[in-house]
Amino acid sequence: DDEQIVAEIMRRRFFPALITHKAWEGFHFAGHEIKITEATDCYGAVVWPSALVLCYFLETNSKQYNLVDKNVIEIGSGTGLVSIVASLLGAFVTATDLPELLGNLQHNVLQNTKLKCKHQPCVKELSWGIDLEKNFPRSSCHFDYIMAADVVYHHPFLDELLLTFDHLCKNDTVILWAMKFRLDKENQFVGRFQMLFDLEVISDFPSLNITLYKAMRKGRMKA
Repeated sequence: DDEQIVAEIMRRRFFPALITHKAWEGFHFAGHEIKITEATDCYGAVVWPSALVLCYFLETNSKQYNLVDKNVIEIGSGTGLVSIVASLLGAFVTATDLPELLGNLQHNVLQNTKLKCKHQPCVKELSWGIDLEKNFPRSSCHFDYIMAADVVYHHPFLDELLLTFDHLCKNDTVILWAMKFRLDKENQFVGRFQMLFDLEVISDFPSLNITLYKAMRKGRMKA
Protein backbone atom coordinates (compact mmCIF):
# COMPACT_ATOMS: atom_id res chain seq x y z
CA ASP A 1 0.00 0.00 0.00
CA ASP A 2 2.86 2.35 0.86
CA GLU A 3 4.61 1.69 -2.44
CA GLN A 4 1.39 2.09 -4.46
CA ILE A 5 0.58 5.48 -2.90
CA VAL A 6 4.17 6.66 -3.23
CA ALA A 7 4.11 5.68 -6.91
CA GLU A 8 0.89 7.68 -7.34
CA ILE A 9 2.44 10.70 -5.61
CA MET A 10 5.55 10.55 -7.78
CA ARG A 11 3.43 10.30 -10.93
CA ARG A 12 2.27 13.85 -10.17
CA ARG A 13 5.74 15.09 -11.16
CA PHE A 14 6.86 15.74 -14.72
CA PHE A 15 9.92 17.25 -16.36
CA PRO A 16 10.45 19.50 -19.39
CA ALA A 17 10.63 17.67 -22.70
CA LEU A 18 13.54 19.87 -23.76
CA ILE A 19 16.49 21.19 -21.77
CA THR A 20 16.01 24.89 -21.07
CA HIS A 21 18.23 27.60 -19.62
CA LYS A 22 16.18 27.54 -16.42
CA ALA A 23 15.85 24.44 -14.28
CA TRP A 24 12.23 23.58 -13.58
CA GLU A 25 9.97 20.70 -12.65
CA GLY A 26 6.28 20.28 -13.24
CA PHE A 27 3.54 18.86 -11.02
CA HIS A 28 -0.13 17.98 -11.37
CA PHE A 29 -2.15 18.94 -8.29
CA ALA A 30 -5.58 20.43 -7.63
CA GLY A 31 -6.55 20.15 -11.28
CA HIS A 32 -3.67 22.34 -12.45
CA GLU A 33 -0.31 21.96 -14.11
CA ILE A 34 2.20 23.65 -11.82
CA LYS A 35 5.65 24.66 -13.06
CA ILE A 36 8.29 25.27 -10.42
CA THR A 37 11.53 27.08 -11.18
CA GLU A 38 14.39 25.65 -9.13
CA ALA A 39 18.02 26.33 -8.30
CA THR A 40 20.64 23.74 -7.44
CA ASP A 41 22.77 25.89 -5.12
CA CYS A 42 20.39 26.05 -2.17
CA TYR A 43 18.39 23.52 -0.10
CA GLY A 44 15.38 25.82 -0.17
CA ALA A 45 15.25 26.18 -3.95
CA VAL A 46 14.45 22.58 -4.90
CA VAL A 47 11.30 20.53 -4.37
CA TRP A 48 11.76 17.76 -1.81
CA PRO A 49 9.55 14.65 -1.58
CA SER A 50 7.95 15.79 1.69
CA ALA A 51 6.33 18.67 -0.21
CA LEU A 52 4.79 16.22 -2.69
CA VAL A 53 3.47 14.08 0.17
CA LEU A 54 1.82 17.10 1.80
CA CYS A 55 0.36 18.35 -1.50
CA TYR A 56 -1.07 14.91 -2.28
CA PHE A 57 -2.64 14.76 1.17
CA LEU A 58 -4.21 18.20 0.83
CA GLU A 59 -5.71 17.29 -2.52
CA THR A 60 -7.01 13.83 -1.61
CA ASN A 61 -8.37 14.91 1.80
CA SER A 62 -9.92 18.21 0.73
CA LYS A 63 -13.28 17.36 2.31
CA GLN A 64 -11.91 16.54 5.74
CA TYR A 65 -9.38 19.38 5.57
CA ASN A 66 -11.39 21.97 3.66
CA LEU A 67 -9.09 24.88 2.90
CA VAL A 68 -11.64 27.15 1.24
CA ASP A 69 -11.41 30.62 2.83
CA LYS A 70 -9.05 29.31 5.51
CA ASN A 71 -6.06 31.37 6.61
CA VAL A 72 -2.90 29.34 5.99
CA ILE A 73 0.76 30.06 6.59
CA GLU A 74 3.56 27.89 5.25
CA ILE A 75 6.92 28.11 6.99
CA GLY A 76 10.02 27.26 4.98
CA SER A 77 8.07 27.49 1.73
CA GLY A 78 11.15 27.04 -0.46
CA THR A 79 9.96 26.87 -4.06
CA GLY A 80 6.35 27.41 -3.00
CA LEU A 81 4.72 24.18 -4.17
CA VAL A 82 2.71 23.55 -0.97
CA SER A 83 1.58 27.18 -0.80
CA ILE A 84 0.52 27.08 -4.45
CA VAL A 85 -1.54 23.91 -3.99
CA ALA A 86 -3.18 25.28 -0.83
CA SER A 87 -4.05 28.46 -2.75
CA LEU A 88 -5.53 26.47 -5.64
CA LEU A 89 -7.65 24.61 -3.07
CA GLY A 90 -9.19 27.91 -1.94
CA ALA A 91 -7.08 29.05 1.01
CA PHE A 92 -5.74 32.51 1.71
CA VAL A 93 -2.05 31.67 1.94
CA THR A 94 1.01 33.42 3.33
CA ALA A 95 4.14 31.78 1.94
CA THR A 96 7.29 32.49 3.97
CA ASP A 97 11.01 31.89 3.82
CA LEU A 98 14.41 33.54 4.19
CA PRO A 99 15.03 36.78 2.29
CA GLU A 100 17.42 35.20 -0.22
CA LEU A 101 14.69 32.77 -1.33
CA LEU A 102 11.84 35.26 -1.70
CA GLY A 103 12.56 36.22 -5.32
CA ASN A 104 12.24 32.68 -6.67
CA LEU A 105 9.36 31.95 -4.28
CA GLN A 106 7.46 35.03 -5.43
CA HIS A 107 8.05 34.11 -9.08
CA ASN A 108 6.70 30.58 -8.64
CA VAL A 109 3.71 31.66 -6.58
CA LEU A 110 2.69 34.39 -9.01
CA GLN A 111 3.25 32.27 -12.12
CA ASN A 112 1.08 29.44 -10.83
CA THR A 113 -1.72 31.28 -9.01
CA LYS A 114 -2.47 34.53 -10.85
CA LEU A 115 -6.12 34.52 -11.99
CA LYS A 116 -6.43 30.89 -10.86
CA CYS A 117 -7.19 31.26 -7.15
CA LYS A 118 -10.02 32.61 -5.05
CA HIS A 119 -7.47 34.43 -2.89
CA GLN A 120 -4.16 35.64 -4.27
CA PRO A 121 -1.42 34.36 -1.92
CA CYS A 122 1.16 36.68 -0.42
CA VAL A 123 4.87 36.11 0.12
CA LYS A 124 6.61 37.36 3.28
CA GLU A 125 10.01 37.09 4.85
CA LEU A 126 10.17 34.87 7.92
CA SER A 127 13.49 34.11 9.55
CA TRP A 128 12.67 31.61 12.27
CA GLY A 129 12.69 33.09 15.75
CA ILE A 130 13.47 36.64 14.58
CA ASP A 131 11.08 39.61 14.93
CA LEU A 132 8.10 37.28 15.23
CA GLU A 133 5.91 39.65 17.22
CA LYS A 134 6.85 42.58 14.98
CA ASN A 135 6.11 40.80 11.69
CA PHE A 136 3.36 38.41 12.87
CA PRO A 137 1.74 40.02 15.95
CA ARG A 138 -0.25 37.59 18.06
CA SER A 139 -3.12 40.05 18.43
CA SER A 140 -3.86 40.28 14.71
CA CYS A 141 -2.43 37.14 13.11
CA HIS A 142 -4.67 34.11 13.29
CA PHE A 143 -3.91 31.08 11.15
CA ASP A 144 -6.29 28.16 10.74
CA TYR A 145 -3.42 26.03 9.44
CA ILE A 146 0.35 26.06 9.68
CA MET A 147 2.01 23.95 7.00
CA ALA A 148 5.57 22.73 6.89
CA ALA A 149 7.38 20.28 4.63
CA ASP A 150 10.89 19.11 5.36
CA VAL A 151 11.78 21.98 7.68
CA VAL A 152 13.72 19.72 10.05
CA TYR A 153 17.05 18.79 8.51
CA HIS A 154 20.73 19.39 9.23
CA HIS A 155 20.69 23.02 10.35
CA PRO A 156 21.45 24.82 13.65
CA PHE A 157 18.08 26.56 13.98
CA LEU A 158 15.88 23.92 15.60
CA ASP A 159 15.31 26.07 18.71
CA GLU A 160 14.19 28.95 16.50
CA LEU A 161 11.95 26.64 14.49
CA LEU A 162 10.17 25.45 17.63
CA LEU A 163 9.80 29.05 18.81
CA THR A 164 8.22 29.94 15.47
CA PHE A 165 5.70 27.10 15.64
CA ASP A 166 4.84 28.21 19.18
CA HIS A 167 4.39 31.86 18.22
CA LEU A 168 2.19 31.25 15.18
CA CYS A 169 -0.04 28.55 16.69
CA LYS A 170 -3.29 29.55 18.40
CA ASN A 171 -5.47 27.16 20.40
CA ASP A 172 -7.50 26.17 17.34
CA THR A 173 -4.67 26.18 14.79
CA VAL A 174 -3.95 22.88 13.03
CA ILE A 175 -0.36 22.10 12.04
CA LEU A 176 0.20 19.83 9.05
CA TRP A 177 3.85 18.82 8.99
CA ALA A 178 5.60 16.40 6.63
CA MET A 179 8.94 15.22 8.00
CA LYS A 180 11.68 13.11 6.47
CA PHE A 181 13.64 11.27 9.13
CA ARG A 182 17.40 11.49 8.67
CA LEU A 183 19.72 11.98 11.66
CA ASP A 184 19.19 11.46 15.39
CA LYS A 185 19.64 15.14 16.25
CA GLU A 186 16.87 16.17 13.88
CA ASN A 187 14.70 13.23 14.88
CA GLN A 188 14.92 14.29 18.53
CA PHE A 189 13.13 17.48 17.51
CA VAL A 190 9.89 15.47 17.45
CA GLY A 191 10.20 14.77 21.17
CA ARG A 192 10.82 18.44 21.90
CA PHE A 193 7.89 19.40 19.69
CA GLN A 194 5.62 17.12 21.73
CA MET A 195 6.34 19.11 24.87
CA LEU A 196 4.18 21.90 23.39
CA PHE A 197 1.89 20.09 20.97
CA ASP A 198 -0.20 16.95 20.69
CA LEU A 199 0.97 14.97 17.68
CA GLU A 200 -0.91 12.48 15.52
CA VAL A 201 0.45 10.47 12.59
CA ILE A 202 -1.98 10.84 9.69
CA SER A 203 0.13 9.25 6.95
CA ASP A 204 3.33 7.26 6.95
CA PHE A 205 5.54 6.35 4.01
CA PRO A 206 8.35 3.99 5.11
CA SER A 207 9.75 3.71 1.59
CA LEU A 208 10.41 7.47 1.62
CA ASN A 209 11.18 7.64 5.35
CA ILE A 210 8.55 10.40 5.54
CA THR A 211 5.81 10.83 8.14
CA LEU A 212 2.93 13.29 7.87
CA TYR A 213 1.76 14.68 11.20
CA LYS A 214 -1.23 16.63 12.42
CA ALA A 215 -0.55 18.69 15.53
CA MET A 216 -2.38 21.09 17.83
CA ARG A 217 -1.61 22.74 21.12
CA LYS A 218 -1.59 20.42 24.13
CA GLY A 219 -5.09 19.37 25.11
CA ARG A 220 -6.74 20.87 21.99
CA MET A 221 -6.63 17.93 19.58
CA LYS A 222 -10.04 16.56 20.65
CA ALA A 223 -11.53 19.82 21.88
